[in-house]
Parts: sequence; C-alpha cells; structure tokens
Amino acid sequence: MPHRKMKVFTATLIVIASMIGTGVFTSLGFQLMGVHSGFGILMLWLVGGVIALCGALCYGELASAMPRSGGEYHYLSEIFHPFAGFLSGWVSSTVAFAAPTALAAMALGTYVNKVFPSTNPVILGAAVIVIVTFIHSFNLRQSARFQNIFTMLEIVLILFFIVAGFILETPQTFSLLPQQSTALNEGWHSIFSSSFAVSLIYVSYAYSGWNTATYMASDIENPRKNVPKALFYGTVIVMVLYILLNYIFLYSAPAKEMQGQVEVGLISAVHIFGLKIGNMMGMMIALLLIASISSFVLAGPRVAQVMGEDLPQLSFLSITNKHGVPYVAKIIQGFISLLLILTASFGKVLLYIGFTLSLSTFFTVLGLFILRARMKGKTDGYKTFGYPVTPIVFLALSAWMLFFTMKEHPKESLLGLGTILAGSAVYFIKKPATSIHEKSIVPENN
Repeated sequence: MPHRKMKVFTATLIVIASMIGTGVFTSLGFQLMGVHSGFGILMLWLVGGVIALCGALCYGELASAMPRSGGEYHYLSEIFHPFAGFLSGWVSSTVAFAAPTALAAMALGTYVNKVFPSTNPVILGAAVIVIVTFIHSFNLRQSARFQNIFTMLEIVLILFFIVAGFILETPQTFSLLPQQSTALNEGWHSIFSSSFAVSLIYVSYAYSGWNTATYMASDIENPRKNVPKALFYGTVIVMVLYILLNYIFLYSAPAKEMQGQVEVGLISAVHIFGLKIGNMMGMMIALLLIASISSFVLAGPRVAQVMGEDLPQLSFLSITNKHGVPYVAKIIQGFISLLLILTASFGKVLLYIGFTLSLSTFFTVLGLFILRARMKGKTDGYKTFGYPVTPIVFLALSAWMLFFTMKEHPKESLLGLGTILAGSAVYFIKKPATSIHEKSIVPENN
C-alpha cells in the first residue's frame, strides 16, 4: 500500500520551519561583531534572502526535471557523476542535517538556561532530539500534523513579536539609510567589507532550509509542480519575516548588549516586554525551536534513504517501517547530532556547517546550466524565473561569501573540506558497483 503524501501546504510549512529557528534567533550577535551598522545588518538579511530566493528558483527547476527525494545527492549524481552526488549525500547524511539539529538543540538549551540557570542546556537539548526523533519514527501523517502545529505557532509568535516591537515606547536609535558616522549608522562601505562577506555565512545558515522540500520530493503530491511552489512560497515568507524580525531586534535592544550572544531573541524580548514577560517569550522561542529540530529530523534521513536505495553497501539506510519511514537513518542522524552537542561549540559548528552547505548548493546551482544544455528545452516542467541572471547572481554572491569565509576562518573552512575529503575516501574504498546514474533521466549531450 502506498504511503500518504504531503500536500503543498505542509511542504511549504516544512520549508519555513527548516529556515526559521536557530539562525534568526541566534546569529545576530555574531554578525554584530563584524558589521557595526544597522543599515549593514539589514542589508545582510536582504542579500541573504536574495541568495536563498535565487537558489530556491533554481532548485525548483531541478526538482521539476528530477522529481525524486534526495536533493543535491540526486541532482549532482544525475548532472555530473555519481561521485559528485555521493559527496553531497555524504555531507547531508553526516552533518548537513545533524549539525543544524544540534545547533537548534543547543540554542533551545541556552534560551532555557538563561531563564532557569539550574537547567543543564546540553542534557535538555539532547533530550529534545531523542523525543522528536521518536515522534517522527512512526508515520508521515503523525509527523505532518506535529510539524504543522509547531510551525504555525512559530509564525504566530514571530508576528506577535514584530507587532509588539513596533509599539515599544523607548526604541534604540539607528538609521535605515546609510550614513557616514559611527555606531549603528555606518555607510555603504560596510556592505563591501570582508566582515560583511563572512557575516553572510551566518545569515546564509539562517536561510538554510530553503531547499528542504527537494530532500523529500517523493513524499509530496505532484512533486513536479508542488516542490517549486513550496520552495518559492516558503522562501519569500521567511525573507519578509527575517528582515522585520532583525529590524525589531535592533530597534528594541542595544547592539553592544547583543554582540557575541546566542540568545538575542531573549535579550530583545526583555527590552520589549520587561523581565518577567520577556523571560516567558524567551521560553516560547525555546519551545518553538522544536519546529526547526522537527523539520531537520523529518527531512534529513530521506537523503540517506535514497543513498541506501542506490548503493548496495549502504542498503541498511533504506530500511523503512510499514509506513515508509526510514527509521534506521533517523536513528543514525540523531546519534550524530548528539555527538555534536557533546563535543562542539555553537559558533564553530555554525561557521563549519554554513561553509559546507554553501559549497554544496553552489555546485548544484552550477549544474542547472549543464541540465539546460542537455535537455535542450525539451522539458515541460517549471523553468527558473530570470534565467540565466538568477543562477549567476546566486553563484556570484555564494563565491564571494565562500572566498572570504575561507580567508578569515580557515580552520572551520578546512574542516568542511575535510568532511568532503572523508567522503571521497569512503566512496573509493567502497565504490558502488552500480549507480542510479546509469539509468539517468537526464539525457547525455550528443
């Protein structure tokens, strides 16, 4: 019996939940350490949104042409070579979902600890991962219901936060326009600096998740049409919310108070609502970070499942229950997330995963040009709006961001490259005898 599939509404909410959460409620403090301009910070979130939207439009075409779960693993296998797909799948299966899950759990624990100092943030974060993984190990209907509820609550909370911030009696002073002065009013030069490019990694991480629907395309009704819709709707909604929310953070709390801090949402909430209600809002933010953890636990194992279906030596990853849920892959992802919580710091994990994910999406969008050349306009599915400008903008901004991140933070960047190198070793040690690429739906160029 075929298992139940998700409608575009649920797929869109999964995209939104994958994006909203850890990054937007934690990364502003790190951005303020490099960019000391209110105008520059808001431009960061605008540019990050443009990158995400361009990526979502490009991935929409890839998903329409190749409507199967797996995301970058499937696309790079089809367009370039199974080796490229394996490396991307290796990153997705090992850290691309496990690390954001760990980051969301770390942030949740930090928020709760600031309100209740006796709480152990590590133990709490680990417990949440175990519970959410258990919930998502039964059937898709239960998972979709859980995801929908928490994502809708998350959106309502953010909207309430934004409205409450606008009616604050004593806001901070900063300009939305570039001005040649100090503090939060620096000029245009701030957005052309290396600090801006590096801070873009933090913003890029906050926007990561815009491609989530592609990882579980096989579980979505009519994926050729609905995956592009979910990517576009989800990314636009989050882009608007992010810019407004970060405006409220800067509007409500002193920048120096937020610099280098993880719990920027709590700091802002205390300034808006006072200590007592602010702490309650901080607890609500912590609770709704569960939506992000849930989306990663729901989508991530689908990549490992597809790899298990394609590669005999990884077949254990494709083991599912009677409802089609890849519970073995979920357990392995959860275990990796727990290891990261216990062994790594928040800031280092954030930079490491941001660099690694950006590298993977860069080559996937680059593959759109090759796909177009091979297909020769013979497909009837969705076409990227604004092509070829859209993918060029994505690639140019991503390359700029990756270059300066590697220059300013070589340790975290090399760790990301090391993860990919480890995947290369695994591939050649256990090179698959057969590959999905041999039955590719993408025709070769004659």
